[in-house]
Amino acid sequence: MDKVLIKDLMVRGVIGVSDHERADRQDIVINVVLFTDTSMAGKSDQIEDCVNYRTIAKQIIAHVESTARYTVEALAADLAEICLGYAGVDHVQVRVEKPGAVRFSRSVGVEIERFKANP
Repeated sequence: MDKVLIKDLMVRGVIGVSDHERADRQDIVINVVLFTDTSMAGKSDQIEDCVNYRTIAKQIIAHVESTARYTVEALAADLAEICLGYAGVDHVQVRVEKPGAVRFSRSVGVEIERFKANP
């Protein structure tokens, strides 16, 4: 299976349980691996045959900016569902990180993997 990558997408949003986390937007780093078959796009060189990472990234950004989640787990699940809604995406890995959330760490977060349900 081929992969389409969205790496280190930096978005500002509300995430966390404490009052200070909910009062102000904070940096959220998102990484996505979209599993798809790119063979048709490789032959045709047409955007219509691709999983359009720009469109998906824009939807991810819009969601993070408009949603206030308490946990990175819930946000990661939201983003996985968005990605699986696109034709050609068979499964997805999503990593959501909060830089500087824990003292002496670069970031904390979760990584999940979800599969498209068979019809």
